[in-house]
Amino acid sequence: MKRRVVIAGGSGFIGSALAAEWLARGGEAVVLTRSPRQRSDGVLEAQWDGVHLGEWIQYLSGAEAVIGLAGKNINCRHTPEAVRELTESRVNAVETIAAGIAHVTKRPGVWIQASAIGFYGNRGETILDEGCSSGEGPLPAICRKWEGSFESARVSQTRKVLLRIGVVLGRDGGALPMLARLTRWFLGGRAGNGKQYVSWISLEDLTRMFWESVRRPDLAGTFNAVAPGPVTNGELMRQLRRALWRPWSPPAPGWAIKVGARLMGTEASLALEGCRVLPKRFERAGFEFQFPELEAALRDILGSRKVR
Repeated sequence: MKRRVVIAGGSGFIGSALAAEWLARGGEAVVLTRSPRQRSDGVLEAQWDGVHLGEWIQYLSGAEAVIGLAGKNINCRHTPEAVRELTESRVNAVETIAAGIAHVTKRPGVWIQASAIGFYGNRGETILDEGCSSGEGPLPAICRKWEGSFESARVSQTRKVLLRIGVVLGRDGGALPMLARLTRWFLGGRAGNGKQYVSWISLEDLTRMFWESVRRPDLAGTFNAVAPGPVTNGELMRQLRRALWRPWSPPAPGWAIKVGARLMGTEASLALEGCRVLPKRFERAGFEFQFPELEAALRDILGSRKVR
């Protein structure tokens, strides 16, 4: 029997990469999604709404792992209503997974739950590891409730791993395709003063972090899923210009980013704020990064084929 992984909210950028990797390893991947469809790549999709139990729980029984990625996209205006929806979508999904696990007799070996480095808030140059406290503001508050629901879930016989994921760099999703387009249009300047830290991770290394968490029973608890070389926004844009053979570009002042964010229906703080996060627990566990530094990661992503 093939080893099965169940990915809640797995139809997006990260989930698609995880499902493809699991299939490549000879396993069976089941994606829980609101809009299931027939796929030709071998991935099975099952209906779920992130709130109610349903037929999808059958796939949890005997699964090697369940991975929680579900939640409303953070790339929106952070109005009080949006913050409520962002929080509820995450907490509800976690509670629904916990309820599903409780309903099966043969429980998954491990539950790997996504969180975000937004937990730490806007912290300037302060170096942050897994032992550091949460920050102030809407995003840290969302993450605290998100993580709290996971920590309080009682799922005996199932190991629990929480990954606080940083800015994921890959070809087909996340922030990099948009930043690459702006840079190609000679608009690749820093955002604001450019001193805000970007704690990034290559999609390839993030995928390996998930699978290390599946296969290693010694990994449990909270881990920062970031590369060991965080950079400032100014340095990120400088290296991106260099990778794409573009000259210096004028910075985008903070006021312009705030106006543009409002027009595009997103939040300026996503570009103007940041935190300097290190993956201390993964390093202590002996995880070997394929792309510990930004230059090599960008060269790998941008050099093999165009970013859309």
